[in-house]
Amino acid sequence: MRKRPARLQQGDTVGIITPASPPMRKQFDKSLEILSNLGLNYVVGEAVGEKEYYLAGTDELRVKDLHTMIADPTIKAIFCAAGGYGSSRILDQIDYLLLEENPKIFWGFSDITFLHSAFGMFSDIVTFHGPNLQALGDENVHERTIRMIQQLFTPAEIFYDETIAPLTTISGGQVRGQLVGGNLSSIVGGLGTKFELDVVNKIILIEEIGLEPVQIDAYLNQLRLSRKLEQCAGIIIGDFSKTQPREFKNSPQLAELFASYFSHLNKPVVSGFKFGHEQLNIGIPLGVDVMLDADAKTLVLLPGVE
Repeated sequence: MRKRPARLQQGDTVGIITPASPPMRKQFDKSLEILSNLGLNYVVGEAVGEKEYYLAGTDELRVKDLHTMIADPTIKAIFCAAGGYGSSRILDQIDYLLLEENPKIFWGFSDITFLHSAFGMFSDIVTFHGPNLQALGDENVHERTIRMIQQLFTPAEIFYDETIAPLTTISGGQVRGQLVGGNLSSIVGGLGTKFELDVVNKIILIEEIGLEPVQIDAYLNQLRLSRKLEQCAGIIIGDFSKTQPREFKNSPQLAELFASYFSHLNKPVVSGFKFGHEQLNIGIPLGVDVMLDADAKTLVLLPGVE
């Protein structure tokens, strides 16, 4: 298992960065109230208020914010303000040894998947796949979504079953392994680069938003052709949101599409987990060992902090 960062304490200071696109201001401002209510102080990076087309300022500024937050010993965690696009543009400019020598909590999702994968592989650190601050500040955010931040203060196993939401077993069995992954298109975006996700004997999480079935099919096929489906030990399917057919009206249902790729793998595959772009977005650690029981439809994750 990768190195777990130290837990948060009441009164700690956290850093806020935006490695990709700028956040929507109203939701972002509301999220700052949530951090304060949790007893946290915060420092906001320079790029959070910047906008250069679809990016939160220049690549150089976004990398500078990240390095500044990592190097500052008073910053105990780093939260991402938004996803969007742009994390992949800075992957080859990051000092991964700096994070390995100064391990701290890193929290975000969606386009931030690029950073989760890179930090896991090159800094050997556990990170957290959870809602960006913009999503936390949404007026309709689920109470449990906010409550999951408590895992950063108190190390505890996470037990997930159908009391949270219905789950579907696509392929049965039980497996224990390290959890990796995140956003499907971001995982595929790393294929063929030095930042390609290592999934050998690991359990992959995938989630997505805004793609129609033909696009999801294409990305799943990329995982198949790159042998990721063959190499992994199991698959956890999170939320696939806003996936209605647009150009190709005659498209399969997602359940049918998932079955066509996963049902014959002879390894545990379960769909329906509330990890992704919905009001209920359960934050979980990546890089820890998990136990997936596809027959009982349960998932147990080890704590992500010390």
